[in-house]
Amino acid sequence: MSKEFITVDGVHVELNGEKNLLEVVRKAGIDLPTFCYHSELSVFGACRMCVCEVEGRGLQATCSTPPSNGMVIKTNTDKTMRIRRMALELLLSNHCGDCPSCSKNGNCRLQTLAQRLGVTKVRFPKPQFSHEIDDQSASLVRDSGKCILCGDCVRMCKEVQGIGVLDFVGRGWDAKISTAFGKSLADVECVLCGQCATCCPTGAITVKSEIDKAWKAIYDTKKTVVVQVAPAVRAALADHYGVQSGELAMGKLVAALRRLGFDRIYDTSFAADLTTVEEGTEFLGRLASGERLPQFTSCCPAWVKYAEQFHPSLLNNLSSCKSPQQMFSSLAKKHLPETLGVEAENMVVISIMPCTAKKFEAARPEFAENGVPDTDIVLTSQEVIRMMDEGGIQFNELAPESLDMPFGIKTGAGVIFGATGGVAEAVLRLATLGADRTSRKIEFHEVRGMEGIREAEVMVGDKNVRLAVVNGLANAKELVAKVESGESSYDIIEVMSCRGGCIGGAGQPLPNDMAARERRRKLIYECDSLQNLRNAADNPYVQEAYTKWLQSPNSHVAHELLHTAYRHRRRLSGQVIDVQESTNVDAQKVCIKVCVGTGCYTKGAYNTLHKLMARAEKKGYTDRLEIKASFCFENCGGGPSVEVDGNLHSDVTPDSVDKFLKEVVEPKLGLGKQLVNH
Repeated sequence: MSKEFITVDGVHVELNGEKNLLEVVRKAGIDLPTFCYHSELSVFGACRMCVCEVEGRGLQATCSTPPSNGMVIKTNTDKTMRIRRMALELLLSNHCGDCPSCSKNGNCRLQTLAQRLGVTKVRFPKPQFSHEIDDQSASLVRDSGKCILCGDCVRMCKEVQGIGVLDFVGRGWDAKISTAFGKSLADVECVLCGQCATCCPTGAITVKSEIDKAWKAIYDTKKTVVVQVAPAVRAALADHYGVQSGELAMGKLVAALRRLGFDRIYDTSFAADLTTVEEGTEFLGRLASGERLPQFTSCCPAWVKYAEQFHPSLLNNLSSCKSPQQMFSSLAKKHLPETLGVEAENMVVISIMPCTAKKFEAARPEFAENGVPDTDIVLTSQEVIRMMDEGGIQFNELAPESLDMPFGIKTGAGVIFGATGGVAEAVLRLATLGADRTSRKIEFHEVRGMEGIREAEVMVGDKNVRLAVVNGLANAKELVAKVESGESSYDIIEVMSCRGGCIGGAGQPLPNDMAARERRRKLIYECDSLQNLRNAADNPYVQEAYTKWLQSPNSHVAHELLHTAYRHRRRLSGQVIDVQESTNVDAQKVCIKVCVGTGCYTKGAYNTLHKLMARAEKKGYTDRLEIKASFCFENCGGGPSVEVDGNLHSDVTPDSVDKFLKEVVEPKLGLGKQLVNH
């Protein structure tokens, strides 16, 4: 079969399955600028930055144009450069422009491309626009004034996470990206995974900073500031600073944190080992009894919130174990004051995490004692890098230093928690440990990888254990549907909301694409292979913690300190919204409320609402109805849900609206089941 070629700026480039011209151009070593293109998302074609001239076709957007043999392309012409610069000027003219104080300053795609393309002046006047800032959530900040309408966040939330709390609203000058009814991210179905922030090219969605809180604690001489560092952070910093290994990066980070003023520095991997022992013991108990299977992991707070919102029937299947962050903080707040000789009220526990949802988790009331949170402050990897910059730390120049004891020792099992499949593998290492503690398997490659859903079967004693490992909430949604329908059956399921696991958390340094996540994954497993101890049961300080404080795995004392419970959570809160104008104020009306929360929305609730209004108007009794959009009736499994005068009705799809009006609404209007003249 003859080879096919495209000519790109005079160079012949062989075609080999590329989906669009942009991939071919980049294959030729030319980096065309883009805002809205991500190889992991659907093609949007909105920014027009990647235009090129195709012989015989004129200007084409390379991201949305499929390649064909014989094409001749010019990427760098007077016309293409004028269009790119014009597009940038238009974006900049509609941008708030507070670059010096923006948290994305120096890492902003708009800023970078303006410099790269030589756009030093903006010829268009800035329009008057509202500068709306949503900072109500614990994890993220949305700034509409910095949004360039590229749609990356919309597609990430819909396509990769399967939630869809963001979408385009309005047309023309009024177009914007918003949540349902313009509510805060804190009030809608957002799980605060922050993946929207990882793909936002500007500062429109960013991590909510707690840097000032951390500095305040450090500068307070009365406070003893304790910090824990999550496993995935070492891999991200190694990749960011070009350090050859994750353990070396961890040692340098310890040195940096001491110079910044942190008093005690520990490893969350220790708590991951503790989590493994508790969760592994819990799983073996469930496996023996055959109850509450499959057991879902509970380390990922975004997944837990997702389950609380969309699959409350599965909450009993979640492991009751707290996450490693919260296990560490519970143990630290309970026992470290005595160990360190400080007053409990003067100890501040800070965690350094790869994840934005950890900020939300730390603020959950379940993880507080008498109103005092176990974890006082959560910093992401990005924030710690910024603190080191503020403190003038030359990371690569530092000699590595060791962690503090007793919570500085860990095994490889705790380290691999940072990668998708790591929690499952750590539990398997424990579960397959023979009674004589000699027959053991260390590596379970069948659960490793970056695929969205992976399955494996492993013998645990005389039982064949079926596992599933899933990353990305859209994949979790697919897997859960199969479990609930009975199509698939497992004994244990690990879920991480971010692709690649914690190594791809939204708090990690940018770029945070799949290539970076793959590099970090390799670093995590290299860290594991270098450990002398690789089974959580072998961690001597975990054993000591049980001897001194916890008695035994899953004991009453351990449950009091290290376990929790989860609850059904309302997905969208707030007032009911009127969607029709009242024309007959004095009349006795039938009140109809249609749920437009995500669970019902995905099943057609929006169309149900509009069809109800249209049919009622056509039948001539709109003025006798009071139709409203509501937020949640806690009936997601039966959606679309419609409430009529306080009575809840399930499965009111757009196709069943006519039947619903005839059998439910019209009798309340005194029309019985008679047909109303159209």
